[in-house]
Amino acid sequence: MFVFCHTGTKMTCCGLLTAKKEPVPLKSVEVELQVRDHVATVVSTLNYENKEDKPLEAVFVFPLPGDAAVCHFSATIGQTQIVAEVKEKQQAREEYDDALSSGQQAFLLEESDQSPDIFSLSVGSLPPGESASIRLEYVTELAVQADDGLRFCLPAVLNPRYQPQGRKPPDTSSDILRAASLVPYSLSFSARVSSPRPVSKVESNCSLDPLQYLNTEQTQATVKLAAGHKFDRDVEVLIYYKDAHQPTAVVEAGQASAKPGSLMGDPIVMLSLYPEFPQDVMSSLASCGEFVFLLDRSGSMDDHMNNSKRDQTRIGSARVFIMLSFLSSLQDTLLLLLKSLPMGCYFNIYSFGSGYEHIFPKSVEYSQTTMEEALKTVERMGADLGGTEILKPLQHIYSQPCIPNQPRQVFVFTDGEVWNTKEIISLVKKNSGSHRCFSFGIGEGASSALINGLAKEGGGHAQFITGADRMQPKVMQMLRFALQPAVVDISVTWDLPKGVSVTVLSPPITALFQGQRSLVYAQLSGQVGAAEGCVTVKYSLAGHPSQNQLHFSLTPAQDTGLTVHRLAARTLIRSLDMEERESRGEQDGGMKKKVVELSVQSGVSSAFTAFIAVNKGDGEAIQGPLVRRNVPTPSDCSPKQPPRDPLLQVVSLQKASGCWELDPALAAALGKTSEEVENTKPASVNQEVWATILALIWLHGFKMDAQEEWELLAMKAASWLRAQNAPCVTECVEAGNALLGCNVQKDALGL
Repeated sequence: MFVFCHTGTKMTCCGLLTAKKEPVPLKSVEVELQVRDHVATVVSTLNYENKEDKPLEAVFVFPLPGDAAVCHFSATIGQTQIVAEVKEKQQAREEYDDALSSGQQAFLLEESDQSPDIFSLSVGSLPPGESASIRLEYVTELAVQADDGLRFCLPAVLNPRYQPQGRKPPDTSSDILRAASLVPYSLSFSARVSSPRPVSKVESNCSLDPLQYLNTEQTQATVKLAAGHKFDRDVEVLIYYKDAHQPTAVVEAGQASAKPGSLMGDPIVMLSLYPEFPQDVMSSLASCGEFVFLLDRSGSMDDHMNNSKRDQTRIGSARVFIMLSFLSSLQDTLLLLLKSLPMGCYFNIYSFGSGYEHIFPKSVEYSQTTMEEALKTVERMGADLGGTEILKPLQHIYSQPCIPNQPRQVFVFTDGEVWNTKEIISLVKKNSGSHRCFSFGIGEGASSALINGLAKEGGGHAQFITGADRMQPKVMQMLRFALQPAVVDISVTWDLPKGVSVTVLSPPITALFQGQRSLVYAQLSGQVGAAEGCVTVKYSLAGHPSQNQLHFSLTPAQDTGLTVHRLAARTLIRSLDMEERESRGEQDGGMKKKVVELSVQSGVSSAFTAFIAVNKGDGEAIQGPLVRRNVPTPSDCSPKQPPRDPLLQVVSLQKASGCWELDPALAAALGKTSEEVENTKPASVNQEVWATILALIWLHGFKMDAQEEWELLAMKAASWLRAQNAPCVTECVEAGNALLGCNVQKDALGL
């Protein structure tokens, strides 16, 4: 694998390189995934070979999920295995340099200071003709998707992370390493899934061998990537369980060798909460709100490619084309969003690259005029604004005063290619009291740290859209979330046996959504036996107090391998890191000290620590610094643009109020002539009522497979029809069915 390096405004390639500037072959990658319910343990083995006649030093940069807890790192050279320890980052770097200067083999694994989903691996003094096997283990929670699938993503590439001009590089040890090229090498990937509930199916964007069940209850299964897969894209796996929305609690015993009272020495409980809200509240959508859409238009790499070789230019051009394809899909999605907004709300659309633009100076009231102006501007948008600077437009959005009685909802669409991830997330958290943030990761390699962090700290929800995914259903589900009343006054109370106390390690829950999981980690102290505990989640929804309870056994689960402890440590480390950034200069690094202590104690990576492994055997000292060179990369294939969807043709003709007009464009979109549409209209009905009923019948008759995309705008149309008190609605529905060849019932239309 190779990675791009960015220095100033010129992009170069970096990777695992030899003294002769030749790439060290990454021969193969082996990945074993073990999923227990919604928690994944991932073991990756990377195999290298030095074909030089001299020892080499090299650096390899790669992505991991943003919420991963790296908990094991080792290297095997020949018959010698070296297991890494977690130490304070500067100390680890010094030990690494000292080892190399002494001719010893050493390995250094670091998390980026600016983004927790980027890691760099320094390989020191690999002997000539020798092979090296790097073993990396991490644990992570699997996010719940819109269709209730649990998503695991194995990143194959590190997409370019934009660095604003004039900003100091955040990671001088690796020169801000950039995107991996599509250099083919083999990937072996296998997954084992186990859960208290049956596994219904496993899907992937890559070819899989058939799912193999290991028991008659179908609660355990294995699956593998089909033979011949080249690791040239993210591997996305979606796991589906039956009855997925079941709250659970897992209690894990402490580490026997750890001190009682410490995080690793005490039992840890992990709660998975799935609140269920009353149906009547969920079906009543808000008719107000300020909706701010923030669009990434940073597809152009021309500025970086002016002096590049033809190969790199082709890559840039292909990437621009891919981003333009996503932008086209985003334009269609915005059409659906704008048509689905309720009358009386406010909205604005921002777009950003190196700079940012907005359609209106401030959010405007939603009307036919403002909707048309926004759509015309969106149609003219291109991926032409340069780099990815999302911080400044967010600052501008937050600087605008909130509109009374119009809750602010921010929708962010981005490929996530930024370096200042933590700075952006801190800004969102600082303003979390004034809005909800819904984030969308667009394309391969989108930063999970940024996308998930925006939603988590902004009290919203995150979605990832890759490959052939349709953007529209995922986005429209998020609009439904945004239109639902916000859950407020959330509290969590514990009822535990006498002598058992609890310390919550997770940040307070700030957002709850129907069908979406909330996780809570807590440390249990005292005499934890076989008794039972209870957790109660209380909240207020649409002015109605409500609560959910979960009773659970305090008996520790077996064979969990300290997974829960490491995830809890990772959660606490992230929280302390955020506090340290917010209070920088006020507490003189006190939070940083706590993070280092917790990271070393738990063996989990952090921004302030690193994994260091040194082989104390004899070796030849390395002479000179790491050498890097440009590495030509193959051009990407340009996908074909799909034809315009007939659904979008019908939707584009709807008015902001919810109605349609009877005109030739609608007739054509419905597959009829103007004469056919006009001659079958009942005499006592006006044209707009007739046109709107026809459009609704067509949607229900021909586009039920995409109902979640048009359901909100259809509800608005039905509401408009009811307000007209039009006569002969039943006659219109019958005539419309006859004209369009459908059999849609009046009740199905909401009439």
